[in-house]
Formats: sequence, C-alpha cells, structure tokens
Amino acid sequence: MRLRNVKNADVILKSSSYFVEDPMNYKGIIKKLFKNENPIHLEIGTGKGNFLIGMAKKYPDINFIGVEKYDSVLVRAIQKCDEEKLDNIKFMCFDAKKINEVFYKDIETLYLNFSDPWPKNRHHERRLTSQTFLKLYDSIFKSDCHIIQKTDNIVLFASSLEDLSKYGYILEKVSMDLHSTEIFNVETEYEKKFSQLGYKINYLEAKKSK
Repeated sequence: MRLRNVKNADVILKSSSYFVEDPMNYKGIIKKLFKNENPIHLEIGTGKGNFLIGMAKKYPDINFIGVEKYDSVLVRAIQKCDEEKLDNIKFMCFDAKKINEVFYKDIETLYLNFSDPWPKNRHHERRLTSQTFLKLYDSIFKSDCHIIQKTDNIVLFASSLEDLSKYGYILEKVSMDLHSTEIFNVETEYEKKFSQLGYKINYLEAKKSK
C-alpha cells in the first residue's frame, strides 16, 4: 500500500545509512553493503518493515534486504530502523521487474509477503510467483532457489502453488492457516491487521535445485 504525501521522503531516505541509493551499482557485490560473509535474505514488497525488522532482530547472523517500489512507504521502515539500531538490514527502492539487474547469485532466501494478488486472469504474469518472475529469480539465488510466501488471497496462493510446481520447485511446507501451525512467524503489519479480523493466512515454502 502506498503512503502518499510523505514530505521530503527522498531526502529522508538518502540521509539514512539503511537506504541503498543506486542499488544497481552493487550487482554481484551486495555483500559489501554489510562488510561480512553472512547469508543474505531478500523481501520484495517490504512495506513498513515490520517483518524484515523482526527477522533482523531474531537472526543477527543473517543480513536482510527489503525492496519496495514506493519511497513513501520505505520512509516508515527507515524510521523504525533508526530506533532499533540494527546493522544487518538495508532497504532499496525499485520495481521488482528489475530484480535481476540488482542481484546476481547473492540471495539465499526470498520472501514474498502479501504481494499484490493481481486477481484478474489477464494480469496473471504480474504476480510475483508467475513464470515471468520465477525466471528472473533464477539468477539472484546464490545456490538453490528458496522462496517463502505468505498471503491472505486464496487466488494468488493457488496460482503460486501451481506455477512453482510447474517451474520445478518442491513444495516443502504448505498451510492454509499459518497461525494454527508451529512454523516460526514474524507478522507483517498487514498480516496482523487481517488475522485479527478472522482472515486465514496461507503459507508456503518452496525450493528448487539449480
């Protein structure tokens, strides 16, 4: 969801150590952003940052990168990080369609949390688990491809299960009610809101060997 009219959003981002300006300059050398050899996990559509910040606090030996299309949303995530003082998290602002222009054999796990479901059939290829995007992801993974998805939208979830399977992914974990399982979970702001309203959260974890 886009937050509109955040005054000086661009200035706020560029003045923060958590924001990576011109991320395409780091293609293939993303680890230099963190100055260590720890694994890197990526979230596309990071929103206000609740999930990624929670993960970064839980796993200090993993580096996390959040990608968001709108700078006005990233401002909120950046402000939260300033309060937490984390050294294993960075944020970037660009369209997911350019994902393989920024990353190359850098990522170990990709999180797709509550992505736009694009429910109409004619928009199928815009879904982040469509064959179009799965092909882009192939080059960003360091070794085996590893995707974790959460969504409240059953149409997107069913589509993801089908597309991932057709593309050669093995579905290792699947749940249509994540919160009733023992799977470790950090809630997104969207997830918390809608689960409180009684919505079930769909979850999958899928892997594919290169």
